[in-house]
Amino acid sequence: MMGRTSVAAAAALLVLAACAALPARTAANKISINWKPNVNYTDWLKQHSPFYKDDWLVFYYTAGQADVVQVDEVGYNKCDSTNAIYNYSKGRSFAFQLNETKTYYFICSYGYCFGGMRLAIKAEKLPPPSPPPSASDRSAAAIAAFARSHAPVIYAAVAVLAALLRMV
Repeated sequence: MMGRTSVAAAAALLVLAACAALPARTAANKISINWKPNVNYTDWLKQHSPFYKDDWLVFYYTAGQADVVQVDEVGYNKCDSTNAIYNYSKGRSFAFQLNETKTYYFICSYGYCFGGMRLAIKAEKLPPPSPPPSASDRSAAAIAAFARSHAPVIYAAVAVLAALLRMV
């Protein structure tokens, strides 16, 4: 009987190790922006920050009524698209990757910039991942939280293991 218990314990540890090895979420995020007049983009920035290098901004707007213009800081402050870095006005959406750690400036050149239709987005370096906790640092609460978050996988593995042990 002790052999079955040892096998069950080893299998349970194997399941926990497999769950811990599941891939983490990717670093790049897709941030949707409903690009339209009369939106407080200062509040929007506070709600959606921080932004990281390799994140994607996807601007959604009404064709013929708005555009997305990337400008420098001077163009942003003056709502001036004269020296635009990039101007996109085709279609109804525009995807832009934050491929450097710097501040990106976007305005609408249809006159809505003066009403606040502009964004200054600072792309930061992605912080390094936290080191995994050592075995001595793990508390019962952390293990319980892990078990709750992976309960369906653990339950299925235990059920399969129990069925296999009945066959032995």
